[in-house]
Amino acid sequence: MGVKESEGGTGSNAVMYGVAGAGVGGCVMIPLAVAGAVPLIIIFGGLGVLFAPLIALILLFGGGGGSADDYSSANDTANQMVGVLQGDGKGELDTATVPTDLVDPIQKAGEQCDAIGPIVIASQLEKASGFNSTLVGPHGETGISQLTPDIFSKYGKDDDGNGTTQATDNKDSIMTLSRYMCDLASQGQTLLDNGTVVKTTDPNGNTTNSVLDLSLAGYAIGMDAVKAAKGVPQSNDALSYVLAIRAQFAKYQGIAAPPSGATPGVTPTAVPTDTN
Repeated sequence: MGVKESEGGTGSNAVMYGVAGAGVGGCVMIPLAVAGAVPLIIIFGGLGVLFAPLIALILLFGGGGGSADDYSSANDTANQMVGVLQGDGKGELDTATVPTDLVDPIQKAGEQCDAIGPIVIASQLEKASGFNSTLVGPHGETGISQLTPDIFSKYGKDDDGNGTTQATDNKDSIMTLSRYMCDLASQGQTLLDNGTVVKTTDPNGNTTNSVLDLSLAGYAIGMDAVKAAKGVPQSNDALSYVLAIRAQFAKYQGIAAPPSGATPGVTPTAVPTDTN
């Protein structure tokens, strides 16, 4: 499911996502333990996302009656989620949210450069393949990172030390993704440094054209398109990918339990609810 742009307002767009999201390449899954496909409206100007805590509270508790302490705790969680979704993606990975055998490679991949942390890598892996190392894409994309053959050929190394460089080797694939993303981040920083792209922050603290957003947009549609647009292109492909990756940050930082089945191979921790 792509981004649906609205025509009203002052250049803002309205994006609707289904909470009970789909699999690889499908709708983004908002990291809240709720049942059913409850729609969430995110209003943003550029990529300064305004994630209303009230909406998150309603989603978290299903609109039901909870105690004052329940709502206070949920409000804190919602505010944390807002900050993480809008942040730089450099938070600490909750290792319980990814398959055990991938913890070490994801952690190491997130240490390759300052701009791309492990929760970014984890989010991209889920989006790309659902952590499926045997997946083959329609254009020759192979392995857990689903990088195209030309990208893997350029950035791939024998990171697992088995004598071969293969996209189907999880460590090779994940480290290749991190090198590629770090290169995109470096290109994005250059665009900011030379004035081709201008980073702005609105009165609400929402940032447009951060290095992370430029990198993610570059991954989705290419850095030439980012350069031509002088920032994150206001297209479905670019915006939906950036938002899809950011929407997973809270889950991978362990701030909110993922929906059942959100992360293959990982059993989510239940969110306590009022049993009265």
